[in-house]
Amino acid sequence: MDLPFLEKTLLGLVLATIAAIVVSKLRCKCFKLPPGPVPVPVFGNWLQVGDDLNHCNLTDLAKKFGDIFLLRMGQRNLVVVSSPELAKEVLHTQGGQDMVFTVYGEHWRKMRRIMTVPFFTNKVVQQYRQGWEFEAASVVEDVKKNPESATNGIVLRRRLQLLMYNNMYRIMFDRRFESEEDHLFVKLKALNGERSRLAQSFEYNYGDFIPVLRPFLRGYLRICKEVKDRRLQLFKDYFVDERKKLASTKSMSNGGPKCAIDHILDAQHKGEINEDNVLYIVENINVAAIETTLWSIEWAIAELVNHPEIQKKLRNELDTVLGPGHQITEPDIHNLPYLQAVIKETLRLRMAIPLLVPHMNLHDAKLGSYDIPAESKILVNAWWLANNPAHWKNPEEFRPERFLEEESKVEANGNDFRYLPFGVGRRSCPGIILALPILGITVGRLVQNFELLPPPGQSKIDTSEKGGQFSLHILKHSTIVAKPRSF
Repeated sequence: MDLPFLEKTLLGLVLATIAAIVVSKLRCKCFKLPPGPVPVPVFGNWLQVGDDLNHCNLTDLAKKFGDIFLLRMGQRNLVVVSSPELAKEVLHTQGGQDMVFTVYGEHWRKMRRIMTVPFFTNKVVQQYRQGWEFEAASVVEDVKKNPESATNGIVLRRRLQLLMYNNMYRIMFDRRFESEEDHLFVKLKALNGERSRLAQSFEYNYGDFIPVLRPFLRGYLRICKEVKDRRLQLFKDYFVDERKKLASTKSMSNGGPKCAIDHILDAQHKGEINEDNVLYIVENINVAAIETTLWSIEWAIAELVNHPEIQKKLRNELDTVLGPGHQITEPDIHNLPYLQAVIKETLRLRMAIPLLVPHMNLHDAKLGSYDIPAESKILVNAWWLANNPAHWKNPEEFRPERFLEEESKVEANGNDFRYLPFGVGRRSCPGIILALPILGITVGRLVQNFELLPPPGQSKIDTSEKGGQFSLHILKHSTIVAKPRSF
């Protein structure tokens, strides 16, 4: 007769404990491991640090243990680096040599190429920039039409979310949603939001780190699968298959510029990828490109509301360089250094992906003066790199001027390892080429056309952070007063 489930679990914990102790003693004889809190059997450092591995908690541990430290999270090793030198070693120097942090196989290179050409090139920026300018103008028009915007204020984020979906769905499918009430937009937004919530949950961590607890995750995993299946089915039915039908009814070769999905479907037709790969690419863009840029826009607006002197200085630059009433376009951004500085400072202080993309060393490796066991998860705390007072002057201040003064040579493309909002190297975010102009156009248009203020009775809006494992966004979607300017 089988042992009851609880007894099986306890037996598994005991065996795992014994194995962990044996492995730990054997490894300690051979490895010079990074410092870190003392682990306990089975759970490692889980009970000390909890499940919330956000940038602030990891920064506190870096202050205690140093620029490189080791957490034993159940059966997994988690190595966190927090210095420019070590970040360079992880992301650049060793990324393609003895310390391989991901499987850069032929499939990975092919998928990267197939995604880059239709999404992340200067040609794409020039093809779609007028669409981004139209979407920003539509936001301005809709806010002006809303009588609440100039008095009690509105939750501007809701309208900006529609802007970001339209910006990316234009590129992906040559589609846009007419309003926030669009049925398909509401459904898509809800499913994407549920996916993000599940990815940030406690269950995501402990099932990965402590396999013996996975039986308790059946409900969570079932929900994850259901949400994934529904999302992929929605992408397939309403967007991918619709584009296939359109392509079958008329020749796409002479029908004007192709959208991204046309290029991706061409790759599928050539046998380079399959349908699962097509949906994977669509899924990635929904996860990685839309919400992250939206968070950055929202942070920029919040900081400008709370720093009216910076908002005024930015507005003066726009009026002086472009002329009052001349609406900013993508080429104008290059002539607006203070706008660029505002965006850089937003990405520094409020980095959307503060721990970048996780890496893994496939083999035993060296990092700094320490040994890193094979298959350790490596995190770069990019937020702390950009907010460490040892490297930055008064980093807690929102001060765009730093990028015109002492940090004038620092760019967002990773030319300085203290500042890596998009990462650097082969796993850097290629979306930088879209995010920067979209941020410039959207923030520029809002500041040109409105005085952005806190709601009545408030001197500032709440900029408390909601930090997660993979993201940093604002805790409360603030109400903002947008008083139209007259030109």
